[in-house]
Amino acid sequence: MNVLHINIKITFYTMKNLFNFKHFKGDLFGGITAGVVALPLALAFGVSSGLGPSAGLYGAIFVGFFAALFGGTNTQISGPTAPMTAVSMVVIAGLVASFDGDVAKALPAILTVFFLAGLFQVALGFVGLGKYIKYIPYPVVSGFMTAIGVIILVTQILPMVGYYPKEDTQFVQEFKPYAEEIILDNILKEEAGEGILVIEDFEDTIERASHITPAQILKESQTLASKDASGVIGAIKVLPRALQNINWLEFLLALGTIFIIYGFKKITTKIPSTLVALLVMSGIAIAFKLNYRPIEEIPSGLPIPNLAMFTDFSLGSITPYIFTALTLALLGAIDSLLTSVVADNMTKTKHKPNKELIGQGIGNSVAAIFGGIPGAGATIRTVVNINAGGKTRLSGMVAALLLLFILLVLGPVASQIPTAVLAGILITVGIGVMDYKGLKAIPYMPRTEVIIMLVVLVLSSVWNLVYAVGIGLVIASLMFMKQIGDLTTENSEVNSLLEEESWEDEEGFPKELKEEVFIKHINGPLFFGSTSDFQQLIKQIPDTASTIIIRMSRMPYIDQSGLYALEDALVELTKNGKKVLLVDVPEQPRYLLERIDIIPDLVPTTLIFDNFNDCLKWVKENVKDEFYTYKNK
Repeated sequence: MNVLHINIKITFYTMKNLFNFKHFKGDLFGGITAGVVALPLALAFGVSSGLGPSAGLYGAIFVGFFAALFGGTNTQISGPTAPMTAVSMVVIAGLVASFDGDVAKALPAILTVFFLAGLFQVALGFVGLGKYIKYIPYPVVSGFMTAIGVIILVTQILPMVGYYPKEDTQFVQEFKPYAEEIILDNILKEEAGEGILVIEDFEDTIERASHITPAQILKESQTLASKDASGVIGAIKVLPRALQNINWLEFLLALGTIFIIYGFKKITTKIPSTLVALLVMSGIAIAFKLNYRPIEEIPSGLPIPNLAMFTDFSLGSITPYIFTALTLALLGAIDSLLTSVVADNMTKTKHKPNKELIGQGIGNSVAAIFGGIPGAGATIRTVVNINAGGKTRLSGMVAALLLLFILLVLGPVASQIPTAVLAGILITVGIGVMDYKGLKAIPYMPRTEVIIMLVVLVLSSVWNLVYAVGIGLVIASLMFMKQIGDLTTENSEVNSLLEEESWEDEEGFPKELKEEVFIKHINGPLFFGSTSDFQQLIKQIPDTASTIIIRMSRMPYIDQSGLYALEDALVELTKNGKKVLLVDVPEQPRYLLERIDIIPDLVPTTLIFDNFNDCLKWVKENVKDEFYTYKNK
């Protein structure tokens, strides 16, 4: 009985700390307001991703709920965001193309990639990498965010003017020869795989080819047309055709949406202008029974787990996307933790980065199981939540539950929203997500940082988001290492005591021993960027020097390259009969020197000194004047 009583008390204490109902009213209003703001964005991001509005809504529900429940930022509102959706578009488009344009067939593989991204985030949280996200260089983040804005802006021009490449008969016809070629090639590959592609049975191949239907060719042609018009370059390529075939009704609906979003903010910011635009423009289209294009139908009822991602799992289909899943995880981590910092500044609290990553990972994994697109912490929705009174994780859960209620009750109504209205909403998202602060600073930024930002921006926009970020990080790392190496080289001079400026405690060094003693000062870390200059030490040591003093008090770190460069130098000096004294060796370098036996094999512990005064005492007692007295006779 006592054990049961203790367990109940522990459970109650845990629930009390997890859910602080003291601020329930503020959390309720904050969650409802954030949920209202999230609704149009969730639908728009779902459509933009290629999986439909329901995928965006499912993502907002499950990521929002579980990230709030398990996360480390009390007021964070999570769900699909522009950066996460942009990378998701790449995954979806690539996998759909590999499954002959069939979204249904590709869906298990797509959701598996999203599921892996969530697991990667959980792993990042468990290994404690949350605190290291802040070291990603700003130019990489800036270039990436601006590229996201460019991608969304350019790709939404086509639905804004009511142009859909796969419905342009003339454009689709251009791909008919390629479609026939691909279908025939697939037949040949299938038969080669079955082992029946031999001369005697070649008639079977011809027979199968003769049964290719116009519908099959049309479907493949539409897939090719849609693929050719995807992305920034594809959208720009077909833009002249889109403008020639503009649907004025769709264009006016999108334009009206944009006008209301920007105009209503000047009247009041208490009511989300995005929601106002959605309701007003959708209301006009429905009330006047306009001939507009609605979004895909949103399934009614509770979301159902997509178990095909487990039962039809194929490692081969997702292997090329493992790195993309990791990128999604890292991007979501950055996106979420930046929002957490904003929330901290507003609430004067401190988030738990690793716990936040675990919560985001759980949310994304669960969302993938139910067919939702991945998400992250959303800055605007989080700010809205805080301003409306949200103070605890309950606010994020309320926002998710509100979206679930809308899905269950208003799903059929939401299915009547015009696609052009969501395109207009996304146009404003694309404009808003660009990093104008970074763009304005270009004339004043160091040239290397400008190059990094522009490389990431251009490559992300016209090539591949994932590879662009990787290349940006590599360039930024190389630039940083070069700068550190230059600084280390500049401050770490390799001169004899007669030629370089002495440190303060070296002023009293005996003049008669300056020919016999060579002092090397190491300023800064000794790593692979500075080892080549350090290796010049041997060549610059005077022949008269019999004792080498290496002062290491200003060398806080040494890596493996620096360690072996130092070892080579010590081996060469020892072989030439010179004694090496180490002074004030920091903890990290000493640990490594002892691990590979530089201490005591090359430098005995008796020749290691805690300070220069002790070293000087040894020099006076053990080094004899061989040249100074002779030169001054």
